[in-house]
Amino acid sequence: MRIGVPRERKDKEFRVGMVPDGVRQLRQAGHEILVERGAGEGSGLTDEAFAGAGAQIVDVADAWSAELVVKVKEPQSDEFQRLRPQQVLFTYLHLAAAPDVTEALLDAGVVAIAYETIQNPDGSLPVLAPMSEVAGRLAVQVGVTLLQKDRGGKGLLLGGVPGVMRGRVTVIGAGTVGINAVRVARALGAEVYVLDVDLTRLGYLYDIFGGELNTLYSNPVNIERAVRGSDLVVGAVYVHGRRAPTLVTEKMIEGMQEGSVVCDVSVDQGGFVETIHPTTHSNPTYCVHGVIHYGVPNMPGAVPQTSTFALTNTTLPFVERIAAAGLEAAVCADPALALGVNVWGGEVVCEGVAESLGLSHRRLEDLL
Repeated sequence: MRIGVPRERKDKEFRVGMVPDGVRQLRQAGHEILVERGAGEGSGLTDEAFAGAGAQIVDVADAWSAELVVKVKEPQSDEFQRLRPQQVLFTYLHLAAAPDVTEALLDAGVVAIAYETIQNPDGSLPVLAPMSEVAGRLAVQVGVTLLQKDRGGKGLLLGGVPGVMRGRVTVIGAGTVGINAVRVARALGAEVYVLDVDLTRLGYLYDIFGGELNTLYSNPVNIERAVRGSDLVVGAVYVHGRRAPTLVTEKMIEGMQEGSVVCDVSVDQGGFVETIHPTTHSNPTYCVHGVIHYGVPNMPGAVPQTSTFALTNTTLPFVERIAAAGLEAAVCADPALALGVNVWGGEVVCEGVAESLGLSHRRLEDLL
């Protein structure tokens, strides 16, 4: 199979969809790998390293001409024209909050497999998980920086010092993003609140952190109380394939102290804060009611030498299965991969995406 790896074009997206070791494994299996010139530079991976592993270094058109295109982020508007019928696109898509991208994929007739909706029988999300770990840790790291007065924040040291109150961090969602945000916030010495609707999950966090955090059932009253009293709020909500629910209202934001920070990791699924909208690494923040909002949807792109390798560790086995067996056979043999398929030849096959965008839905089994 011919596999293309284009250079990412989203603002300051420095990750790449494959590393030289992955190229080497695929070449040994007889596949042809086309890597766009400069695709790995942001992750410290040179064209020479890719070529040495057996890749062909090509221009953008050739990288997109492959049967299977492996990326990190959804195609940008200037890449829509490169999509073609029956091509397989394997990348993060987050279509529930991206009607323009969905329309482009449907019009082009591609098969689009989203990393974030690949789901194991036990409910785990193997390809979303490593980037959620990175984003959860980054969310607190970013929040700490934005709380500095020179960055527009209230001028608070989150962990405090002896004789001075600590800052408060509220994490809404106790999944992979949430647990990693809690881990960093606690390590910095903050007072930590975490909210979720899954009491078993809250019990798990309470136990592993030795009871040194506040766990609350996620309902509107508890969310409002926690948000209003917080210096940093981290959004860590994910609903499989669907747009994130709005849990923090503008009224709650208005009740926070000026210079507080909201970091919404779920912004790539539409965001859980009423006042959030996507931003970029070049212009990451804006203020509403004096509260700093950070809404960068590709946060892990800021640390590519960590996130590229963490991501490709999980994507390569799926690429190998698709390349070895062909798409239909791979999807039929692997229920987790089948759940990753969002669009198939002009039809939306992910129920969550269809519901979120008000589009018709076809079962993948019927199309196969």
